[in-house]
Amino acid sequence: MENISFRTTVLPLSDKLFRLALRITMNKAEAEDVVQDTLLKVWEHREEWEQINNLEAFAIATCRNRALDVMKRAGRNTEKLDEMAHFSSQTPQEQLEANEQISLVNRLMDDLPEVQRTIMLLRDIEGKTYQEIAQTLDISETQVKVYLHRARTKIKERIWTINT
Repeated sequence: MENISFRTTVLPLSDKLFRLALRITMNKAEAEDVVQDTLLKVWEHREEWEQINNLEAFAIATCRNRALDVMKRAGRNTEKLDEMAHFSSQTPQEQLEANEQISLVNRLMDDLPEVQRTIMLLRDIEGKTYQEIAQTLDISETQVKVYLHRARTKIKERIWTINT
């Protein structure tokens, strides 16, 4: 088995963990706290790293669970996630339209059930495989595909309704 180092294996996951926590909590400060708690939890399990099949999936699952715990305690009084697309080859009008589309998709994703939102984030934004998502969320690959299909369909329908 490969030599696992906190600095080279776990710390590079911080950005992914932050994006996941931010998507769930929709609050930057809470997301940062969740990531710190996650990193601490992964560190506390360092004696078990060799037995963990996928350390990244373990970290993502831990982060997700911690973020959900924070949301349960805090309720939904959070600030919205602002993502801006910056494409230098686009005109200002095209950039504005792209930003509006991203904002719309983010709002629609926020309205999805939590499991659909998480799967969509892991698959479409983080680029995880169905198998990795299934391991992370402890569900079958078939369930991952069904939830993802339902989430994408719901967003497409809402965008089509808004644009017509």
